[in-house]
Amino acid sequence: MANLKEIRNRITSVSSTMQITSAMKMVSAAKLKKAQDAITAMRPYAEKLTELLQNLSATLEGDAGGEFTTQREIKKVLVVAITSNRGLCGAFNTNVIKEAKSRAVFYAGKQVDIFAIGKKGNDVLSKTLSVVENQSTVFDALTFDNVAKISDMLTEKFVSGEYDKIELIYNQFKNAATQIVQTEQFLPLAPIKSDLRVSTGDYIFEPSKEEIVLTLIPKSLKTQLYKGIRDSFASEHGARMTAMHKATDNATELRNQLKLTYNKARQASITNEILEIVGGAEALNG
Repeated sequence: MANLKEIRNRITSVSSTMQITSAMKMVSAAKLKKAQDAITAMRPYAEKLTELLQNLSATLEGDAGGEFTTQREIKKVLVVAITSNRGLCGAFNTNVIKEAKSRAVFYAGKQVDIFAIGKKGNDVLSKTLSVVENQSTVFDALTFDNVAKISDMLTEKFVSGEYDKIELIYNQFKNAATQIVQTEQFLPLAPIKSDLRVSTGDYIFEPSKEEIVLTLIPKSLKTQLYKGIRDSFASEHGARMTAMHKATDNATELRNQLKLTYNKARQASITNEILEIVGGAEALNG
């Protein structure tokens, strides 16, 4: 059995760890509320914008999306992996990294590059895959304008023919304990579903429907990327809060076990000392 000093040192160490994980849990809980409100408020807008774009596109003939809908033979694929800049958030980053590697296997035989948004994804994926860009600083000031610059960069890579397909991988926020890994096609735009219900009302469009669609597409792409990063940001804090909650519970349990072990060791030590004293006294009396 370990001596009393070693057990006391372990109890002190576990108690310090428990204080840190508890503090991180509370910080993440506070940040989660703000991030959750942001993504919850944004989703209806993003969904309505997509619906409006699909309704307009479905009423047009031919290739209404222009260069954004160009279907090319897939030879070069860009995978946008959205992770976090910090760890200690359970399997949050691992799941995205695993899915990014899975997509690279899926496109075996083609050129697959990684566009990393988040330091953790960049650090791990750069060891085995080709990372062409790292935009981890976007989380320092997560605004629509900053994300729009990244969207323009991705759009330019597709329009110029540098890549034939661009995909997004991120954690979709469901609740504090659940994050769902999503893989979405960013470009080219997915074809409009033929069974989509299209409004047949008599509207006057100014400018033309074609111009409206081509104006909405870049905005829709920026919104899609911003929603993905916002989802990931909220998921990160939810995952970290859950991970730190479990870590605090585990540290509490370990500390209680160590205290029990310490008390047993201390009781055994005291008993041995009493036996030695009694034995010594009997020897003197004898």
